[in-house]
Amino acid sequence: MAGTPRFLTLADVAEVLNTSSAQVYALVRRGELPAIKIGGRGQWRVESTQLEEFIQRMYADTKAFVEEHPFVESEAGDQGAS
Repeated sequence: MAGTPRFLTLADVAEVLNTSSAQVYALVRRGELPAIKIGGRGQWRVESTQLEEFIQRMYADTKAFVEEHPFVESEAGDQGAS
């Protein structure tokens, strides 16, 4: 982790998660992704360890969702019918 910065911008986080900065901002504002606000202009920063913990929580949440909502073969056909 020597090359990884401790804090990431929202744009950096968006790149890691392959999503938009607006989506990351929404995650931060909802409290789902812990971040700090620094400086006079209030720039947001996410600690690398917090991002990794968030990713692990999302894996756990997704696993729980999949277990509670098992895939049904007919769902695949329903997806293309709309």
